[in-house]
Amino acid sequence: MPEVTITIGGRGFEVACQEGEEHYLHTAAKLLDDEAQILADQVGRMPEARMLLMAGLMLADKTASVEERVAEVQAKLNEKDAEIAALREAAAEPERIEVPVVPAAVTDTLAELAARAEAIAEAVDEKKRA
Repeated sequence: MPEVTITIGGRGFEVACQEGEEHYLHTAAKLLDDEAQILADQVGRMPEARMLLMAGLMLADKTASVEERVAEVQAKLNEKDAEIAALREAAAEPERIEVPVVPAAVTDTLAELAARAEAIAEAVDEKKRA
């Protein structure tokens, strides 16, 4: 298990971590050191344990705020996913269009009228030729 030296509040600490997690430990230590530096700048010198406690609490407060925001964003994302699913479902259903059926009697009548019109047209053509 690798040992890493981190610096917080100007003091070095030896910390063990899992293999390959050294980068994450250095990143976390920098966050804590930044909070400790803010405290040192505002309050001045304080006991190490109190400074670490306060810096940890400040980070916990920021983390809680971020977690709340993530929960809000996740809720909005779930809402939008539901809207998308509803739209996809609505689009998947084909639109039903009803076409009225023409009664057979009307079709027969139209066919008879067409035959009469053709007969009249032929009679007119014959008279023109004569």
